[in-house]
Amino acid sequence: MQPREIAHDQGFVEVADRCWVARYEHFDVNVGVVAGDRGLLVIDTHASESEARTVVDQIRRLGRGEVVAVVNTHEHFDHCFGNAVFREEYDGVALHAHEAAASGLAGSGPAIQPDHTFSSARAIDLGDRFVELIHPGRGHTAGDAVIRVSDVDLLFAGDLVEESSRGMNVPGGLPGFGEDCYPLEWTASLDLLISMLTDSSVIVPGHGLPVDKDFVMEQRGNIGMVAETIRDLARKGIPVADALPAAEWPYPVEELKHAVARAYEQLPRSAKSLPLA
Repeated sequence: MQPREIAHDQGFVEVADRCWVARYEHFDVNVGVVAGDRGLLVIDTHASESEARTVVDQIRRLGRGEVVAVVNTHEHFDHCFGNAVFREEYDGVALHAHEAAASGLAGSGPAIQPDHTFSSARAIDLGDRFVELIHPGRGHTAGDAVIRVSDVDLLFAGDLVEESSRGMNVPGGLPGFGEDCYPLEWTASLDLLISMLTDSSVIVPGHGLPVDKDFVMEQRGNIGMVAETIRDLARKGIPVADALPAAEWPYPVEELKHAVARAYEQLPRSAKSLPLA
């Protein structure tokens, strides 16, 4: 399957029965909506109050009911700083997130912090369909959540999967190895995610166009290559400061600074050879 063409800032596009995605040019971020008899579930709320108000207006134009629940795929601001607007516009709306993501947002204020948390999985009843919130493990952050709509074989992957290359023209997308990533655990989390997919699955990444299972498997392989390269360098005693120029990588080296530093910190002592100064 080729990525489905969803242009920036065109509003919500249906990608499966009563499931929509809007792709916004700012951060190339995606917001999802799933409809059921009881109302709408929104996946992520964009990066600010002004941007979230645009999202709310576009949801209302769908004319498919009121928002009854919101889920943040993780704690990064571009996915959840619109939470306050949804609280304001939809009285009593439940804001869901993994417990680690909610903890990470504790300092951002009560209007942004999710108030319904889960540790491994939760099902949201939308009346005629259930939507599953699943924490497959750590990767992009400690609190990554994926949202599965099994009756239409659709999965919202958050930033565990990224199709966007952020202007760097990287084939296969560019994962976000940030200051709070878990590069050595990311592949195991993707393995669990992949186990939920079929050859017909549509996967909505946190940034970029919807993709298919083959895309996710290819990106999993590249993330695994990053992890194995770091393990190999550490076993050889290569210092963290020398690691990036000491190997070949599947992604631009300037995008892997945090991945290498975080992985060296997270490696068990038995996986390292001295000296590692």
